[in-house]
Amino acid sequence: MNFWSLNKAKNKEGKIAIVTGANNGIGYETTKGLASVGIEVIMACRDLKKAENAKQKILKLNPEAKLKLMEIHLDNLASVRSFAEEFKSQYDKLDILVNNAGVMMTTYQKTKDDLELQMATNYFGHFLLTGLLIPVLENSFRSRVISLSSLAHKWGDIHFDNLNAEKGYDRRQFYAQSKLACLIFAYQLDKKLVKKGYDIHSYAAHPGVSNTNLMQNLPKWLKFLSPVLMPILSQSAEKGALPILRACLDETLNGGEYIGPSGTKQYKGHPVIVDSDYNSKEDDKAKKLWKVSEAIVNFKYFQNSKDKAKAS
Repeated sequence: MNFWSLNKAKNKEGKIAIVTGANNGIGYETTKGLASVGIEVIMACRDLKKAENAKQKILKLNPEAKLKLMEIHLDNLASVRSFAEEFKSQYDKLDILVNNAGVMMTTYQKTKDDLELQMATNYFGHFLLTGLLIPVLENSFRSRVISLSSLAHKWGDIHFDNLNAEKGYDRRQFYAQSKLACLIFAYQLDKKLVKKGYDIHSYAAHPGVSNTNLMQNLPKWLKFLSPVLMPILSQSAEKGALPILRACLDETLNGGEYIGPSGTKQYKGHPVIVDSDYNSKEDDKAKKLWKVSEAIVNFKYFQNSKDKAKAS
């Protein structure tokens, strides 16, 4: 089979991308890949010192890389708004938005907005960021939004009566919920963009089982076994980034696809179009999640005209 690879991507000089969480893991490898085809990448990170170190590593590999650092805290809605305003003051278009930043199976924590940390960082922050950037995405030709999901989306459901741990917390279930929410959002966003006539498409992608720093919060027994299991079940962050890069760059995609590894159980392999759990495709659930999300982040998509999505 003739699989997609980064060397199949056309040169994209003049294009602009944002990658959240660009300083390590999948975000770093995605940034490196996008820069390699001439795209200017805004590395949207919470820790600018770590981001600068990542930038310098990429520049050593590719001195021609166009990289810019901007600070964002996805778990803080005010920070998301500030980032969007700063970006729009400097750029009048955006070609690719990669909603990558995330946390995994953290201990119970609430944010300044009184949201559960995993849902805030992985989902709600990106939901708001995407909405705020619709006007600049619309100024580009066939722009793209890529939302990162996970195999973990199959572990759980959207618990509308406990979205932010009002009635208890299980870190595994909340991680699953956040990644299912990201996938539902990706599908629903593409439907809405097409219906409303936007020249923007939404995609979802997942890296399979990739060896990144997100693994630090795994249960102790699994960490103990990981030196044995990881080489068998996982792939490098560089390979894990390929589904995300394909979602960003493959011009044969139509919009609304979910990209993941080709191997057994989608653990690792070449980037291909994959299927997702039935929970991610329930229309009523998607509509409810969208409505609840707009209320939680206090932002309404497509409120007036197609080039003026304003805060509610």
